[in-house]
Amino acid sequence: MSITLSQALLTAQTLGVDRLDAQLLLLHALGKPDSGRAWLLAHDGDPLAAEAANAFRALSLRRAAGEPLAYLVGYKEFFGLRFAVDARVLVPRPDTETLVQWALDVMRASQIDRPRVLDLGTGSGAVAIAIARNMVCTALAVDCSLDALAVASKNASQLQADVAFEQSDWLTGVSGRFHCIASNPPYIADGDAHLAALQHEPLGALTAGSDGLDDIRAITDAAPASMHSGGWLLLEHGHDQAAAVRDLLAQRGFAQVQSRQDLAGIARCSGGQWL
Repeated sequence: MSITLSQALLTAQTLGVDRLDAQLLLLHALGKPDSGRAWLLAHDGDPLAAEAANAFRALSLRRAAGEPLAYLVGYKEFFGLRFAVDARVLVPRPDTETLVQWALDVMRASQIDRPRVLDLGTGSGAVAIAIARNMVCTALAVDCSLDALAVASKNASQLQADVAFEQSDWLTGVSGRFHCIASNPPYIADGDAHLAALQHEPLGALTAGSDGLDDIRAITDAAPASMHSGGWLLLEHGHDQAAAVRDLLAQRGFAQVQSRQDLAGIARCSGGQWL
């Protein structure tokens, strides 16, 4: 016996799936765009075909188990662009748009013709691609993971972004100097309670030592050798790490050390200028 669309949505919610997530998963199972929520409301009494019902239930069970919605539907919107994502990369977060906007701001303010920008730990390619799509620049994105680089390269191709990719452990294999280095590195402390909710995402892209700052320390220490004078190092970090990251930047000799808040008013990124 078939069920209606509204009955399917209610069943998903009883499994613990958020209503909006359930609607997006049902649209995905039906092969419809995620802009079709109004269509669902207008057709809530329509019967759901068995094949779509089975697909929707399987997706709902995975979502209820904590798998990110983006992995289930295969994409995530970021900075006005749609990025393909899967379990090889972190899901791009809205918080990281703060990092992208800051990088665009400092490069535009420099008035340098075609500035060179480096995205360290690119993952899905979101930061480098968003920057390259919004200004004329020479963009290089690096990651130590070949799996992540495969996802990022595919995104750059699909989004027609002029970005070069390279495998490197942070700056170890990177040559040349840059006007802006932007990074969203791992910054969660080993054993942090929040990791339980992130179990489906790659652990290596999340944790960085006992205080979560190991990778930020490594980047801050190595970055000056790869920067033009006047260039900026911009780092995303945890909600309570801004002061510690500013101290690391100041101790390394960066000037104009400061933080930027995300849309929630949290100091989400810190950076400084190398002179």
